[in-house]
Amino acid sequence: MTGTAELIGIARKARSHAPMETLDQVDITTELGLDGDYRGKLRRRQITILAEEDWQAACQDIDRPDIPWTERRANLLVRGIALPRTKGTRLTIGTVVFEITGETDPCNRMDDVAPGLQNALSPDWRGGVTCRVITSGTVSLGDAVITQP
Repeated sequence: MTGTAELIGIARKARSHAPMETLDQVDITTELGLDGDYRGKLRRRQITILAEEDWQAACQDIDRPDIPWTERRANLLVRGIALPRTKGTRLTIGTVVFEITGETDPCNRMDDVAPGLQNALSPDWRGGVTCRVITSGTVSLGDAVITQP
């Protein structure tokens, strides 16, 4: 790792409970969130972002390091950054600016993936953050992730 935070995963779901589709690049807009994702119209929860380090820690806690990140059902997976735990903080990924609106609370579906996963994701916002889109643009795997004051 170079020490630079980067985007390492992009995923979307066409509807609730639909399988996750992974992508290399996607457009994200203030109106619809991540192109093709059914949650994009939700203003405070347009996009969910998960830190790889948090996901791995949760999976290690339940002795299941093999669970794919897409089982968390987040839109974006980042590496090399401690996601801010403060509402209103902004992140830039590629040309897109996001504002953190809250914690992505782990639901009981996580225990359907693996017993204990919901609790393992609960401490310290390990389940990721919810965001709204401030500036539309395109994100691609490998894009830098930058926290703004």
